[in-house]
Amino acid sequence: MESRTDLNTLMEHVLHTAGEHNLWVPHDTIIVAVSGGPDSVALLHVLHQISNRYIPLRLICAHVHHGLRAESDQEAELVRSLAQQLNLPFEMVRIDVPSYMKESGKGFEEAARDKRYAFLHETAQRHGAASIALAHHADDQAETVLLHLLRGSGLGGLKGMKIKRREKNVELIRPFLRIYKTDIMNICRQNGYAYAIDSSNLSNQYRRNAIRLDVLPFLGQYNGHIRQSLVQLADIAGAEDDYMEQAADHVYHDLVQHKDGGLHFQTPSFLALHVALQRRLIKLILNYLSAGIEIADFHKIELIRQGIVQNKSTTWSLDIGGGLACIREYDMILFMHKPTEQSKSYTYELQTAVPELFIPEIGKRLKVKMQPPHDRYFSNMAGACAEAVFDADELIFPLTLRSRLPGDTMKVMGLNGSKKVKDIFIDAKIPPSIRSRIPVLVDGSGNMIWIPGVRRSIHAAVGTQTTAVLHMCLEETETVEHL
Repeated sequence: MESRTDLNTLMEHVLHTAGEHNLWVPHDTIIVAVSGGPDSVALLHVLHQISNRYIPLRLICAHVHHGLRAESDQEAELVRSLAQQLNLPFEMVRIDVPSYMKESGKGFEEAARDKRYAFLHETAQRHGAASIALAHHADDQAETVLLHLLRGSGLGGLKGMKIKRREKNVELIRPFLRIYKTDIMNICRQNGYAYAIDSSNLSNQYRRNAIRLDVLPFLGQYNGHIRQSLVQLADIAGAEDDYMEQAADHVYHDLVQHKDGGLHFQTPSFLALHVALQRRLIKLILNYLSAGIEIADFHKIELIRQGIVQNKSTTWSLDIGGGLACIREYDMILFMHKPTEQSKSYTYELQTAVPELFIPEIGKRLKVKMQPPHDRYFSNMAGACAEAVFDADELIFPLTLRSRLPGDTMKVMGLNGSKKVKDIFIDAKIPPSIRSRIPVLVDGSGNMIWIPGVRRSIHAAVGTQTTAVLHMCLEETETVEHL
């Protein structure tokens, strides 16, 4: 807005903003946060005028008494009198910021904000309010953008505060966010609105105050419209950030799949994305898995992205923090909660060809049956699927089905000599997350004869002289115990 304005012009501007962003509907209950300063006092007056002349609204005046300054009692009384003058309900709470700082370990500004918003939300819930109106204005927006910029923010921070944002089932609305401080002060002076001056706003010991008192005036020497430029940046960044959020959401639904409580996608589809969408997709996945707890900073996202893009290793695992891990298994990228314990070891001995054996540790069942020889077995001797056939007369009992051990080797059919099971898994591109659920079958002489679904050994191969065939099949049970 231009600095020259009056109450009617300001109300028109607020009504235009409200219509553009759907800030309220007739008869909404709105909690108005009033500190007693010129911004919040003007906001209460303007909303009261709008309610009387344009759209009926139920306004509740809410004040937080911090009790930290000598003027706090006077400010509380000023706001109480204002609510009485406008015939509005008045709600007030006294908060103990120092005690909460000790309890939470937070700094003053963050602790005070937490307690302030907790009261506003509680008041909104009690009154069944649709929204909480806050008096942040364009100068506050400029300070916020610059503060985020100095912290090294991306688009999400450069967009600053939103005019409307949902939090805890209530809308936080900022009807003054496009109005500058000078216009608000003019309204207060022209209409004789009484307000308080917070002396702590003149101290640059708080970072936001330092931005307002020192940094912005310094930058103003090089750009006389620095505040307007920052607010414009917030508008542009906000629109583009919203667009990117939508694009990332579309990509997420197109590429990401659910698996055992985790999320995964294929690397070729990821590499086809623009770098901006790659970062957004990783951030979106981390936000989903962390249940809204902010763990996705730029460096963490970029570390994951570079690991996918560089393709230096076919498998790797990265501890993301927050109990999450990112795992690469060949062409699959998996984000999951880290397991609380390692897979259990197990050993099951088969003295004879039992019809069925259940392995609860991996949620699988081994089915065994004796059959006469048949031509189809000769094409399946490599055991590429999770079934295999053996010459029953050549098998040495007892057979042992067990979990894999370090150093395990097998004489693979079609290969001279022995090969480590670990290398067999790698050659077959078996993802590490699956390997722990693949057992091995060992005969009575200690020879490894079968890795279900992967390879079988040279032992007890079915041939033309075979008179009895032992058929084994390892299958999933209906319910799998996740370890």
